Amino acid sequence: MASPEQDVAPEGPALDKDGVRLTVDDAIATVTLTNPARRNAQSPALWRALTEAGRQLPGSVRVVVLRAEGKSFSAGLDRQAFTPEGFDGEPSFIDLARGSDAELDATIAEYQEGFTWWRRSDIVSIAAVQGHAIGAGFQLALACDLRVVADDVQFAMRETSLGLVPDLTGTHPLVGLVGYARALEICATGRFVLAEEAVSTGLANVAVPVGELDDAVRDLAGAILAAPRDAVIETKALLRGAQSRDYEAQRVAERAAQARRLRDLAGVGE
Repeated sequence: MASPEQDVAPEGPALDKDGVRLTVDDAIATVTLTNPARRNAQSPALWRALTEAGRQLPGSVRVVVLRAEGKSFSAGLDRQAFTPEGFDGEPSFIDLARGSDAELDATIAEYQEGFTWWRRSDIVSIAAVQGHAIGAGFQLALACDLRVVADDVQFAMRETSLGLVPDLTGTHPLVGLVGYARALEICATGRFVLAEEAVSTGLANVAVPVGELDDAVRDLAGAILAAPRDAVIETKALLRGAQSRDYEAQRVAERAAQARRLRDLAGVGE
């Protein structure tokens, strides 16, 4: 006889609002951009939904996959933001510019929160990117730890061309991945970076045909889940910290992390 738990239908999305859907399947969570008719253009409401998705992740989640419906990952910021009307119920960017320095800083900081949690030490995030990933879309892909791209991907950082700067946390990972000179050239020109260059420069881990994108991400997630969780967490922290430590400090960090792993495996201190 089936238990009551077995009779219960699978739960629906943990979150489904403002162009963002969060689903959880045991150790894997999937965040999907769900407005393909507008090429998943972004808005403050979408950024708040991304923040909420991060806050709702259960502790069982080890891998978070970021994907998008339709032919484009995200065409970037919805141009409606630059109109005097802005979005319904939201201050327009023009109104924001007329506010105080503190108000403007706080608003941008709130927007950034949707881009910051993807690099938490307890998860590994993978962006599955197809088609256009422009501006805020490019920065959202950069927010993740890893990027698997379709062979039709087109990255571009268009903020500078619009008289702005990339401010959704994309500059730090971009420089870390491709170096200062190439990052400056990509941002200042606003040109497209296609799949082959993305892989060769380190922007993407691998490029696959569009029809194989989901399978490639699934395989990568499975390979990550095959390793012990605590070892992945410690390794991720070591690698992230290496950017700010010198060689000797990194040696010290490696020793401390390994000591924790050895004691844990040996059951010492329990």
